[in-house]
Amino acid sequence: MPDGARRRGTVGRIYGNLGRLLGGKAAAGLISLAYIAVATRALGPADYGVLVLVHGYAMVVGGLVAFPGWHAIVRYGAQALSAGDNPRLARLLRFAGLVEGGAGLLAVAMAAVLAPVLGPHLGWSPTAMAFAGFYSFAVLGSIRSTPAGYLQLAGRFDLIGAHNLVAPAVRLGGAAVAAAMHAGLRGFLIAWLVAALAEWAVMWALGVGVARRRLEGTPLIGGLRGVVAENPGLRRFMIAANADITLGELSGRLAPLAVGWVLGPASAGLYAVAQRATVVLSQPALVLGQAAYAELARLVAEGGSGAALRKALRRSLGIALAAAAPVTGLIAVFRTPIAVLIGGQGFAAAGGIMLWLACARAVLVVAPPIGAALTALGRPGLSVTANLISGLGLLIILPAMLAWFGLAGAGANALLQALAAAGLLSWFVWRETETAAPRPVSAVG
Repeated sequence: MPDGARRRGTVGRIYGNLGRLLGGKAAAGLISLAYIAVATRALGPADYGVLVLVHGYAMVVGGLVAFPGWHAIVRYGAQALSAGDNPRLARLLRFAGLVEGGAGLLAVAMAAVLAPVLGPHLGWSPTAMAFAGFYSFAVLGSIRSTPAGYLQLAGRFDLIGAHNLVAPAVRLGGAAVAAAMHAGLRGFLIAWLVAALAEWAVMWALGVGVARRRLEGTPLIGGLRGVVAENPGLRRFMIAANADITLGELSGRLAPLAVGWVLGPASAGLYAVAQRATVVLSQPALVLGQAAYAELARLVAEGGSGAALRKALRRSLGIALAAAAPVTGLIAVFRTPIAVLIGGQGFAAAGGIMLWLACARAVLVVAPPIGAALTALGRPGLSVTANLISGLGLLIILPAMLAWFGLAGAGANALLQALAAAGLLSWFVWRETETAAPRPVSAVG
């Protein structure tokens, strides 16, 4: 296929995938604003902050211990599909599912064991402490990358987009019931837990259902013999890609916990409202990275790892930046009214931190597409390096910034992390695309 036609086809498919995903994300975003409005008004800053801290704690433990494998499924699964080798693809799915499931169960156990130790330091109320053991099962909500990866490989971005609605819809329904029954913090914790379990169950049901139809005649349950040998570099690739995901998400998940630890649950509630209001900036870029990865991997496999990849990546980044610019401007002008609209008058102070977070997210919109390109090139270790330096490297100074500058210190830290990550990732991808051939998979970059 000529380079021009291939490039147009790749970008066109990315746009198509993006459109199918964004519909679900946009609807989910609107629903999330509704359930946050219910929760903040029913609980107030302190109890809402505790809700955020309990859920954030579960997600941090899940992110650290869980072992998602969707990158490997897309990368190596594309090779199996190209060769028409359904048994190889089935073995890959079993391997990734077994690894992810085992790590997920370990994460649930660790969350339950550590909750009584860490909860008091995070300002959890007695109600939260009593429910923390049960809430550890919310970790399962993030143990779903194996079916999600297969749906990407199968091109079923419509189902992924629809799945984005599951957790917000369940949370909204649960929040409405909890508020109507005056169930307090415990009621909202139950609603958030049910939403996480629904998110987990529905994604696995969708993935298994599509796999059964497409891999008809090939059992999904079976042995793993030969899976490592027939997918060269599989273990190193999974380790590197998992580290990239973990480090990329860790700083954003740890920041609210650090705020709660240093400044208390009420400040964590303010931070969470500001963070949610600015999520709209990052969602198009995150979805774009997800939509682009499968197509960039195909492009690289066809030899388009130099100028062709740069061209596709520049157009993808243009979409993300164009989507972020007007939203950043709106938040800059109307940040306090937005905070009041979302959380009520008690959350008006969230407007101050909101501008910092909006600027940080606007800078960071380049990260998901570039990370997808580096992973497609077989160089996820470079994205790991960027996230390690910019995320954890700067996160260690967050407690000091909070102590010195209050809540504004969290915003300044987020902006510093974003600038460092964007600069490093841009340099890495420019360097890697100077050559025409992709390098072997490396776990260290």
